[in-house]
Amino acid sequence: MEPGPAAAPAPAPAPAPAPAPAPAVAAVLPAGGSGERMGVPTPKQFCPVLERPLISYTLQALESVCWIKDIVVAVTGENMEAMKGIIQKYQHQRISLVAAGVTRHRSIFNGLKALAEDQPDSKLSKPEVVIIHDAVRPFVEEDVLLKVVTAAKEHGAAGAIRPLVSTVISPSADGCLDHSLDRARHRASEMPQAFLFDVIYEAYQQGNTVSHECSDYDLEFGTECLQLALKYGHVHAKLVEGSPDLWKVTYKRDLYAAESIIKERISQHICIVMDTKDENHVGHHLEEILKNELNHVKVTSGALCPAGRDLEQIILEQCYSYVCVNVMSPDFEKTRRLLNMLEESNLSILYPVVVISVYFLDYKSVPFDQKMENLMQIKEYAKEVKKRNILLCGLLIYYPQPPVSPRRSLDVDVTESSRDVKYQILYSEEQNLQASLRQGATIIATLIKERNSGLVGQLLVA
Repeated sequence: MEPGPAAAPAPAPAPAPAPAPAPAVAAVLPAGGSGERMGVPTPKQFCPVLERPLISYTLQALESVCWIKDIVVAVTGENMEAMKGIIQKYQHQRISLVAAGVTRHRSIFNGLKALAEDQPDSKLSKPEVVIIHDAVRPFVEEDVLLKVVTAAKEHGAAGAIRPLVSTVISPSADGCLDHSLDRARHRASEMPQAFLFDVIYEAYQQGNTVSHECSDYDLEFGTECLQLALKYGHVHAKLVEGSPDLWKVTYKRDLYAAESIIKERISQHICIVMDTKDENHVGHHLEEILKNELNHVKVTSGALCPAGRDLEQIILEQCYSYVCVNVMSPDFEKTRRLLNMLEESNLSILYPVVVISVYFLDYKSVPFDQKMENLMQIKEYAKEVKKRNILLCGLLIYYPQPPVSPRRSLDVDVTESSRDVKYQILYSEEQNLQASLRQGATIIATLIKERNSGLVGQLLVA
């Protein structure tokens, strides 16, 4: 019997649809404010936080988001050179500067015009979506930016909101209560906000040209971009729940709060630097105590050996706190090698790096002045590295001789060993070492958390 015709091959599965291309995204940052409410001569966006201008932190937050192609900053003419210096000093990327307008809305409009395709002198390309953010909101996260951009692409406009903290009331003309708003039904408008570029650009153009009686008022006194998109673009913005960190630096006290948050963030990783990986090294015991006392902080160790690859990797991970351990020797060479590595890495450009040079010495039995000559060189060296934003100080921890391994079990029957003076001494000395290490860990934690430049070059004793 002749075989039948071969069955037709099954049709190939249809190729999966290609993912939709990500929208081209840019950001506009109005930074022309004078900071009147802060009551200081320097505009608040240029006020220093950990000796770095506040606006630099905001730029860093935006440029860390790889899908934001361009960042346009609107600054006044008198601050233009200062802004260029900030960009150069802190190595900011993808930043373009435009002249600020006399009001917030006019500054934003200038930024949008720089992104528009019809600007002959512009080197920027028109984005599909534009983010508008405040120069004085430095803690914006990529998650929130992504949410408002995604919502804007679907709805035309989107903005972050937060629950009202206080009840909002409306006073009458004579200063008496007219009515209050239901706090549960209302929200505070925050930044960032995002828009389809054509929506917000056309809204600004209409508000600037159409003969609406209130259009000049909008541009002169208004602050809400979502309202402009609604009024002139007829777009109802999607409201996105924002994070608690979206608050705006407005008053002088807010600068201290911002500094505290930044210090907390950069103190979450401590590296214990040693020249050996020996598990019996007293530095590893200090590491364990720090881990126990700072259970919310990542504590790692790196070897300061010729290869030093693990330490180099820790530096690349942007660790800003280092404890350099020196045992039985006041030699400053190990700390010097660490400082050289940190300087070459340029790690301290953005944040102050704390280095604590720890010395384990038996200063109770050896004349103290014999150790001071070498240790005191830390003071002069600290002055030099402070110029590069590295905060160096020293810590002396009592370490009895002969050295007692902190790894030796403490399960000693003191009653049986009471007849043996040697064991009594060893047990006592190890207890003293434990106490010194705990006190040293407390000092280290405080120095790292506070990052007090006033303690640079000081030699503390645990």
